[in-house]
Amino acid sequence: MAGEIKLNGLRLLLKGKTIEESLKTLATLYPGEAVLTTSFGIEDQVITHLICVNEIPIEIATLDTGRLFPETYKVFNETIKKYNVPIKVFFPEHDSVEEMVSNKGPYSFYYSSENRIECCRIRKVEPLGRALKGKSAWISGIRSGQSDNRQQMEWIEFDDRKNLFKYYPLFDWSYEEVKEFAVKNKIPYNILHDRGFVSIGCEPCTRAIKPGEDFRSGRWWWENSDKKECGLHK
Repeated sequence: MAGEIKLNGLRLLLKGKTIEESLKTLATLYPGEAVLTTSFGIEDQVITHLICVNEIPIEIATLDTGRLFPETYKVFNETIKKYNVPIKVFFPEHDSVEEMVSNKGPYSFYYSSENRIECCRIRKVEPLGRALKGKSAWISGIRSGQSDNRQQMEWIEFDDRKNLFKYYPLFDWSYEEVKEFAVKNKIPYNILHDRGFVSIGCEPCTRAIKPGEDFRSGRWWWENSDKKECGLHK
């Protein structure tokens, strides 16, 4: 209930503001406690650009699962070079990765949804917990058009479990609008987006999609479910 009251107040405060104004407001309200988590997808790159060119004091962090595409690492490097800002990296705990791979092999996630969820938990969810420790505002590139599940979300939410606000600056943008903005502003983006990859995660778990396919169909395509998530935004 307290979280909902605080959420209503922040929603009113940000309503009608531009993305830049909203980001500046969060940085002012929560100095040192606002963070953008980036996977270097095109949505996250647009938000990174807005933070950097406007010199907004918001931390930028990423989760390196150890299974990313080479193209993703290239964007990582180009982003630091272009904007001259640090991007804080969080790796999985090596003991957990070693135990999982030793006991089940490097591709255990293909064999069951339980294995896949375990891998996501070790490589992504646990490091995210460390990235968000002590934070009050979490900024993410989620868009409502990415899946039916995400259409049920709001552009700003309060996460009771993590005890922080979640703000999605591009929530109402289309993929085409994001791509157009990135190209117009010469923002570094993953070349895989030009090869049919609309959502880019770990290399073994991501594929390009065909025209007309659901946006999330390129993630964990071997699973028979219409609510495929890694657990980061549960």
